[in-house]
Amino acid sequence: MLTILDRYILKRYLITFMGMLLLFVPIGIMANLAEKIGKIIDNEAPLAEVIVFYGNFTLVIGNLLLPIFLFLSIIFFTSKLASNTEIVAILSSGVSFGRFLRPYFVGATLVAILIFMMGMFIVPHASIGFNEFEYKYFKKGKQTRVTENIFNQLNERDYLYVSSFDPNRQIGYNFTYEHFDSIGKLDYKISASNIRWIADDSIYRLTNYEKREVRNETEYINAKRRLDTVFAFKIDDLTPVSYVAETKNLFELNDFIEDQRRKGASNINAYVLVKYKRWALPIAAFILTVIAVAVSSVKRRGGMGLNLAFGIGVAFVYIFFDKVFGTLAEQSGFSPLLAVVIPNLLFGVFAIYMLMKAKR
Repeated sequence: MLTILDRYILKRYLITFMGMLLLFVPIGIMANLAEKIGKIIDNEAPLAEVIVFYGNFTLVIGNLLLPIFLFLSIIFFTSKLASNTEIVAILSSGVSFGRFLRPYFVGATLVAILIFMMGMFIVPHASIGFNEFEYKYFKKGKQTRVTENIFNQLNERDYLYVSSFDPNRQIGYNFTYEHFDSIGKLDYKISASNIRWIADDSIYRLTNYEKREVRNETEYINAKRRLDTVFAFKIDDLTPVSYVAETKNLFELNDFIEDQRRKGASNINAYVLVKYKRWALPIAAFILTVIAVAVSSVKRRGGMGLNLAFGIGVAFVYIFFDKVFGTLAEQSGFSPLLAVVIPNLLFGVFAIYMLMKAKR
């Protein structure tokens, strides 16, 4: 049951948070538009697509920054409470600091639920249009896929490998296809200097084709300069776009990761990292709430300006740690779980320290 004090703080919490969103999201849109307007005009992007893109931009970027907006909102209105000596009056009336925190945790829970629902189900759909527009008009010619050392397990018996893949020309180089029998023994192996998808004829064209087939301990070799044939896979499916994990909801992402793990995808860490980050964002809302209250609940000589400056500094450090460990997980084989846990653990310990200090 919420008391008058709870409702008062929770109301200030949510109103300030919504005000922060309404203030900074349009600023973010205008800043992005000012930066991209030249490319939009040069590439003659239709107005309707631009409007849809910025709708998706609001959801994608807004969801990532919700914990930061929450953090700054709490610092802003709690600093005002402290400067008006309202917090001193509340604590002097016999309310413990832990009890004073209750409405903040209620607000953080509501925001965490919003972050969870958006990150798991709403933002993935928006990411499709957001990324497609980015690569169509802003990042023309930039690589959107993993194109080196692609290994795929198609099913329990079939494996393929290409050393490099050109998605624009639909061609893979140093192609190898291996088929195993029911007991795991190599049945035949196909190799070619390159494999090209011929869309007009719906066939694959292998150059310098060679097939090695084992029958009764005897190896048979069939070689041709060129061979047109068909396979059960699509060459475009060998390497999904780099942002594919961002476009899948909670259940689709779990299935996708399991499928890529079965296939032996080399960039599986990037997909797992996306999954863990979605779970970590709601937790970050609680950690940042504790830090924000601890920082701003004490009346200081510098007032709100000093608290906001400290808050912005903490926010930048948090983002820095998140990016550093995320890059380590994607490029160096560092555990995606640790890449997500370590920044939150460090800031969780910092939150507890600041809370103990504020209580004193």
